[in-house]
Amino acid sequence: MVTISHETPEETRLRLRRVLAEATLDVLPGRWSYHEHPAGAVPQPSVDALALVRDEECWSILEPSRGGEAEVFGAFSIHFPTADDNSGFVGWLAGELKDRFGTGVAVLCGYNSAQGGIYDYWLVPAPLLDEAVAHVRSLAAAGRQ
Repeated sequence: MVTISHETPEETRLRLRRVLAEATLDVLPGRWSYHEHPAGAVPQPSVDALALVRDEECWSILEPSRGGEAEVFGAFSIHFPTADDNSGFVGWLAGELKDRFGTGVAVLCGYNSAQGGIYDYWLVPAPLLDEAVAHVRSLAAAGRQ
């Protein structure tokens, strides 16, 4: 269930650092890109695909880069503990990464009841992956203090 929190920005920042400290962060190997397919029948994604999304014009599959794509991402995932209030997390962490590196992010959310429920895939420009993950880990460490 989505939680509605009424708190100051500082309270939100402290809460979300604690949530991050309790979450599981995994860096995905390789590089990732979106590959487009015409709207209509559902395309067959590769077994390594992370997401299949569509709008009114095309299907978009996030899967390992093949080379030559205009946008190539590094990716990491965050699985949250079951009972933690992670409301506002995507906006908060996206803002942290924008402030630190000047980049936007792409975030895809999924649900896995065996691992606490909601989880996120975070996409950053591939050259920034190591720095972005190091920064996320530093935020998590601050949440443990």
